[in-house]
Amino acid sequence: MFDGSTEIFEKICRPATIEIIATVGDKIIIEEQSQPRHKNFISLVSGRQEKGESALATAKRELLEETGYKSNNWKLFLKHSGQGKVLHKTFYFVAKDCKKAKEQSLDAGEKIKIKLAGFEEFLALTDEPKFWISPIFINYLLRARFDQGAKAELKALLFGGVG
Repeated sequence: MFDGSTEIFEKICRPATIEIIATVGDKIIIEEQSQPRHKNFISLVSGRQEKGESALATAKRELLEETGYKSNNWKLFLKHSGQGKVLHKTFYFVAKDCKKAKEQSLDAGEKIKIKLAGFEEFLALTDEPKFWISPIFINYLLRARFDQGAKAELKALLFGGVG
């Protein structure tokens, strides 16, 4: 400290979260789910990065487990870190042209129903209190919802050519 004394400042480190915007044709996979501690919420396909696993490997694993879909067209488009006393990275991937490969393989604490949403319905999730996502991503969607240039850019990212 400035007076020569010593002080301890704690922080916690949480494994990274991976969020996936997965497209099937002109639709986006949305999950309606419940978990033991969190009931009835809406989310993107997402999960926690395991030790030794790359962010992309986590994204591919979570997409397959939670939805049964696979993609050969992946792009990392947004990344942010927690602030303050919690060290927590979040990676956002786009998985284009997803194809059904198998049935869901859910964890014991997951109940997930898959829904395919149109682009405008996806943007309207910013009004949905049950949509469980970071405020940083909500801000990103709000910009796309109300700024035509940002909307066109996001739509091209999700449905445009090969990434």
